This record gives sequence, C-alpha cells and structure tokens, in this order.
Amino acid sequence: MNAAAILAVVVEGVLLVGAAALLVPVLVLLVQIVSSLRSAGSLPGTVPSSPPRIAVLIPAHNESSGLLATLQSVLPRLRAGDRCVVVADNCDDDTALVAATAGAEVVERFDDRLRGKGYALDFGVRALAADPPDVVVVVDADCLVAADAIARVAALSHATDRPVQALYLITAPPSPKRTTQIAEFAFRVKNWARPLGYHRLGLPCQLMGTGMAFPWPALRSIDLATGHIVEDLKMGLDLAANGHPPLFCPEASVTSAFPSSDAGTRSQRTRWEHGHLSMIAGEVPGLLWRGLRERDASLLAMAFDLLVPPLALLVMVATVFTVVCAIVAAFGLSAWPLVLALLALCGLFVAIALAWVRYGRQVLPLSTLALAPLYALRKIPLYLKFAINRQAEWVRSKRDAG
Repeated sequence: MNAAAILAVVVEGVLLVGAAALLVPVLVLLVQIVSSLRSAGSLPGTVPSSPPRIAVLIPAHNESSGLLATLQSVLPRLRAGDRCVVVADNCDDDTALVAATAGAEVVERFDDRLRGKGYALDFGVRALAADPPDVVVVVDADCLVAADAIARVAALSHATDRPVQALYLITAPPSPKRTTQIAEFAFRVKNWARPLGYHRLGLPCQLMGTGMAFPWPALRSIDLATGHIVEDLKMGLDLAANGHPPLFCPEASVTSAFPSSDAGTRSQRTRWEHGHLSMIAGEVPGLLWRGLRERDASLLAMAFDLLVPPLALLVMVATVFTVVCAIVAAFGLSAWPLVLALLALCGLFVAIALAWVRYGRQVLPLSTLALAPLYALRKIPLYLKFAINRQAEWVRSKRDAG
C-alpha cells in the first residue's frame, strides 16, 4: 500500500469517526424535541400532606435596580415560617438596603478574591444552617416568579427528595433585534423543549441557575463554594452523582429579560457558551464512564444532554463537516462519511423545524429564522475566543445600556 492509499484510509477513518461524533448530539436533540411533543404524563412522587418549610435564597451582586421587582414576586407567595434571604455579595450599591426595606432578610458578603455566584450561594446556605428549612429555593435577583412557582417546586422537591428545576425563560424586549429573537428561540429550545422531552421520558434535567428547589440534606451534600462560570450545570451534575438527579417541573415558571446593552448580551453569551463547552470537555468523559460502570441511567442521560453544544455551534459544525465530506467524496474517497453527515444535518434541521413550530413561532418569525445561519456565523469570534482565550472567571453581565 503506497502513501496515497494510506492517507486515503486515514482520512476516511477520521471522517467516519467525526460523522459518528456529530450524529450523537443530533440524535439526542432530535429525541428530546420529538419526546417533548408527546402528551403530558403525571409528575413523579406524591404531594406531601403538609407543605415544606421553605427558604428562598437570592444571590445578588449590585442588583438594586431590578431586585425590588423580584422580591415583590417572591415575598407575597411565602407562608408563615418561610424565609427570604438576600445575599448581598460584594455590592457597592444599595442592594442590601433595597432588600431590607422590601422585607427580606439580608446577609452581606465581602471578598475580593473569591468572586462568583457559587460563593454567594455557599455563604447564604451557611447563614441558613442555624435554622435549616426543609427546602431551599434559589431565585436570581433579576427574575420574576410566577404565582405558584415556589410552592410547586418546593412541594415536588420535598415529595421526591430530589432537586427540582422550574421552567426558566429569558424574554426579549418589545421590538427586539433579529439576533435577540433568534437567541430567545434558542433559549426556548435549550431550557424548555429539551428538558421537557427528557421529562416525558422520565429522565433528569440540567439545572438552569434560577427557579431551583433543593432538599436541605441534598444541598448540603455538595460543595457550592466555587467560582465556576456555569455553577448551575456543575451543581446539577454533582447532585446527580450523589444520587439526587434534578427533576424538571414545567408547570412552574420563572422569567427574566435579556440584557438591554450589547455588551451585557455578549458577556452573558460568552459566559454561558464557554462554560458549557468547558463542561463538555471536562465532565462528559467521566460522567459517561461512571454511568456505564454503575449502570446509572440518570448520569448517562445528563452526560448525553451535556454533549449537545449550543445550537448555533452545532448548526455551524454540521454544515462545515458536510461540505468537507462532500469535497472528499468528490475526489473518489468513500461516500459513507458524507451519507452520515447528511443524515445528521437533516436530523438537525428536522429538530429545529419541529421546535420552531411548537416553541418558536410566538417569538421568532419564519423570515427571521431563515437568517439563523448568519447569526451562527456572527458567533465565530466567540468560539475562536474559547479556543484561544476562554473565559474561566465569573463576570456579572451588564444588564442595561446605561
């Protein structure tokens, strides 16, 4: 066998492996979307005869401008004996004063070295330890909580002894930019369609950072004091590894708004996507191995879910890979990589089309959806930055344009 033949075999092998690797996240996404369209089943567990004692924990770093609205959506929903604790974390504004005036308990934390939401949550949990609740519900300081959301997730968490994640959506402002409309749709796929599909299959979900309920013993079993930029994903995986896989509760909802400033949007997107890609590289291999070794369906399900990259990146990679396979096939090499790549690309577009029909039409016109490939191309610098200088530290997103 000459050098050209050896090279051809190597190229075909690499492309076949690449096509198989591309098919896995596409199949996971397609299964999730299709499953989400099934009729709803009953929630696991039973509602306890007496409601659990709840503590709502709100980490807040310079959030005085939006915190009052959050507290007004939380405090009226609490019963006698429940608590609402705001962690004013490294604040240099009047966050603590706003919280106290509204009627919340306030604990303040100052540490310039240890910054991040994980440290704030750890500080708040330690503040609760002297009089621990049955369930801790975490709500971000820029969110609005639906009327029955806290009671629903707390009751379900207490009944099942599992963390529970409410439906969390980010909404676009009136007359939004097209890029914001596409981002809102992508967020609906990630935080609504995909976890709902897993839920209908009886599988766990990832945590989303807000609208999360935790049984007190389960929350105390993991290390919260980290500066991880996607601390919610890390918490969910740690809890699943400890035997407490998170459960999705689509009947409870929490909402927030996209930052109105372009800088805030870029910062938020960079943190989310760099954090997600870092988790794929750092956590998935170990999760898959442990799930297989222990025959743990929950760990395997969460690992495969984590393998699905951000939607724009998946579209970009699938398209480029298909073009490469077509070029290679045109030079006379095996067409099998191209066949598998086309299957993956078709499956991806079917999943996106189904998701748009069910979850996206209200927020994304079809004419704007057609521009999604251009939106994906605009994110190339974000992904190049991950390869060259990825974000590793938590940074608060600038929410307004001022």
